[in-house]
Amino acid sequence: MRIIVSGGGTGGHIYPALALIRTIMQKHPDTECLYIGTEKGLESKLVPRENIAFKSIHITGFKRSLSFENVKTVARFIKGVSRCKKMIRSFQPDVVIGTGGYVCGPVVYAAAKLKVPTIIHEQNSVPGLTNKFLSRYVNKVAICFDSAREFFDEKKVVLTGNPRASEVLGKSNRQVLQTFGLKEQLPTVLIFGGSRGARPINEAVVKSFTRFAQKNYQVIYVTGDVHYEAVEKEIALVGEKENVKVVPFIHNMPEVLRAVDLVVSRAGATTLAELTALGIPSILIPSPYVTNNHQEKNARALSEKGAAFMLLEKDLSSTKLIEMIDRILLDKDQMIKMRIASRKLGIPDASGRLYEVMENLTAVSH
Repeated sequence: MRIIVSGGGTGGHIYPALALIRTIMQKHPDTECLYIGTEKGLESKLVPRENIAFKSIHITGFKRSLSFENVKTVARFIKGVSRCKKMIRSFQPDVVIGTGGYVCGPVVYAAAKLKVPTIIHEQNSVPGLTNKFLSRYVNKVAICFDSAREFFDEKKVVLTGNPRASEVLGKSNRQVLQTFGLKEQLPTVLIFGGSRGARPINEAVVKSFTRFAQKNYQVIYVTGDVHYEAVEKEIALVGEKENVKVVPFIHNMPEVLRAVDLVVSRAGATTLAELTALGIPSILIPSPYVTNNHQEKNARALSEKGAAFMLLEKDLSSTKLIEMIDRILLDKDQMIKMRIASRKLGIPDASGRLYEVMENLTAVSH
């Protein structure tokens, strides 16, 4: 089998793509894969590390306001489609899969015009401009939130879940808490704001340090590399606390997620897929700076089912954050209810489901 995969811009588009590729390689070790991304995107670093062939195109996203840059974007799209058609004719893929980000636009569109079977994967509850555009041309649209159905042609839609979720599953081992100098038996909350961190979350957590020290639970607090030094200076003023551990980044996130009882985070699609796969209760602070406010809509998909509490950034404070953490970690009945609700929203074997969609599509085309 020969496949082309495209996805870029953020880890939320790239990690599901890599998870799917790993699943395909496990089932068909002789599969040849080409990943098409942008040269400056995160994918240009992550994909080659996985020993996956990588090629790049130059493309930018549309501005939502009137701008001359949009004229340039159209020109780049046309040029990108032409370049992608050459790559596709040369590689001869059985299927082309787009996992999001504007780089998918010319790649998947070119494949559809060449009559190659195509799939797009939408991780969010509300699709971005690129997937809305591509949905008119592709054979199948894979979604992660049932609420995303309304944006696409129902005949094309398949609920698969997020392939990244399959990779966090595994046996829980609370001994990993010892690597942070924490105790295995105490309830534990993990707080993070994404790979780069989030300043408003950092500020609320720093102001909570003294009160955290009085609690019968413990905190792992991930600042993000960019903010770590500044946060360390703030912490030095109040003094370190035994039950609060601060780190810039966590490389073994799946292992840590399996060991904690509660997560406080943004509401990115990949994070939510991981939380629901593991059945972890959460406090979600959606980023208000994302396209179409999709993180708030993602968060509502969990909070309305009782799997999470949603805390808007404009309402975020140390007092409110601690109050919500207490309501969950210090109430066993609340914890159990939220765990059950979260697990119900998880979609098992998402990678396998998306693989089946791909396999069925290629079987029909042959």
